Amino acid sequence: MARDLLTAAPPPEGGPRRNLSDLRGAARLFTEATLGVTAVVETMHARIASLPGLPAPVRTRGIARLAYGSVQGVTRLVGGGVDGALALLTPLLSQPAQPEAEKPSPEREALLAALNGVIGDHLASTGNPLALTMALRYQGRALALERSALQAALPGATGHVLVLLHGLCMNDLQWQRGGHDHGGALAQACGYTPLYLHYNSGLPVRHNGRSFAALMESLLAAWPQPLERVALLAHSMGGLVARSALHQGTLARHRWPSRVDDVVFLGTPHQGAPLERAGHGLDLLLGAVPYAAPLARLGRVRSAGITDLRHGRLAADPKPVPLPARPRCHAVAACLGSETGRLKRKVLGDGLVPVDSALGRHADPARALHFEPGHALVVDGTNHMELLNRPEVTEVLRRWLCTDTGSREPAPLAPAPLVRRDPHTG
Repeated sequence: MARDLLTAAPPPEGGPRRNLSDLRGAARLFTEATLGVTAVVETMHARIASLPGLPAPVRTRGIARLAYGSVQGVTRLVGGGVDGALALLTPLLSQPAQPEAEKPSPEREALLAALNGVIGDHLASTGNPLALTMALRYQGRALALERSALQAALPGATGHVLVLLHGLCMNDLQWQRGGHDHGGALAQACGYTPLYLHYNSGLPVRHNGRSFAALMESLLAAWPQPLERVALLAHSMGGLVARSALHQGTLARHRWPSRVDDVVFLGTPHQGAPLERAGHGLDLLLGAVPYAAPLARLGRVRSAGITDLRHGRLAADPKPVPLPARPRCHAVAACLGSETGRLKRKVLGDGLVPVDSALGRHADPARALHFEPGHALVVDGTNHMELLNRPEVTEVLRRWLCTDTGSREPAPLAPAPLVRRDPHTG
């Protein structure tokens, strides 16, 4: 995998070739879904028909088994035929894509990102064409991490690099929200060159962290300008990927972790997300009821990436991973309510991530993360997605990231009732 990351993925394919690839991936997925649902229905049928006190069977017998077997056999036959036909057609349409065809469709990108977030590990393990490949992108196009290619793609590249990491079920284009993009704003205000990570958020966080670490090492070697400052800006799950990459890159003695000056976490579930823990609890409950146990298989149709959100897992080793030592680390949490709404802050937070989790707090001191005074902020009256375009967030990003970048000093953060420092860190 590391060798594959020495160059980023090729630009998105356009025209009929891409459409066939999408169709082939969707056909495979439909076949797998039909087989999976048939297996669940057969297991429920077998359990309902079984005698009390006997071991619960997984399959039916007799005519019922013949019927279910026929459905599965026909599905495999048709699915295999469609996949084979599309596989033969795809190379015939391998002409280079026209520039206008390379422009990414926001709708397609959003659908693929959501699909990969939910079942991306399955797509990758089965070789499905819909599985996303990690790449650094600019304006929706993948960058080849070679000096000449970067010079051509980024003629205005500076020595200040900002890498933005999106969250679960999202993509790099979705940093653009309500006409605002933190990357573009910081490029204009602070002189950064913004690069956007695009990745399969359904893979385990540690796998994406390892791939991102390799990608950053390649970027460091190929960047066309002397690097003066590197910052990471991560939203939601992207913060876990950033921490995992810094951890694994340091263990692998990569050079790039020592060049990172700042890491900003926006709504990152450092201590996990309660919605995933609730889903896991429902799986356990369904699994304990004999007739409902087959339905638990449907409940478990979620990716390894989502499962890692249960407790904010970063590495294969379950030991807590502290904040990286060298870079300045900053955290922004959001809350749907106000400071007086303690229950809403503790349970709901921004609707997905509780405030305590976003700020790294934990009852176990060994698992707690400690942000320096003045580097943790809570934005009230804000949901998880609004962290991407709230003016208050943009202002504090300028304060944290524009120092010593050669730009003008950012204006002081205007006092506003919706923004306040975390009282636990000053």
